[in-house]
Amino acid sequence: QVQLVESGGGLVQAGDSLRLSCAASVRTFSEYAMAWFRQAPGKEREFVSAISWGGGSTHYADSVKGRFTISRDNTKNTVYLQMNSLKPEDTAVYYCAAERTRLRLGRNTADFGSWGQGTQVTVSS
Repeated sequence: QVQLVESGGGLVQAGDSLRLSCAASVRTFSEYAMAWFRQAPGKEREFVSAISWGGGSTHYADSVKGRFTISRDNTKNTVYLQMNSLKPEDTAVYYCAAERTRLRLGRNTADFGSWGQGTQVTVSS
């Protein structure tokens, strides 16, 4: 398993931007597909975005498409989530996830075996 540490969360106003980072402690980071999920109070954890091992393929939830951008830097073992035009409904704990695969890019929690502790994002109206 790989250890993942998220950072960059905080309290912002609607319309603001945040960039989340997830640092992975593994030598073979480029062999991992990475993803972001989020979980709001009283709700199930939901898919936000995913990126393939080389960054050539990305997926987004419809709710964030056009506002969020996922990227990765394999030289820094880090994946990012740039969040623009934030809305109150984006408020949640955001989790980074990893899965060692170059063959597929999942969108479900079951597709990823390693998880970070999460970082809180709160968007006020």
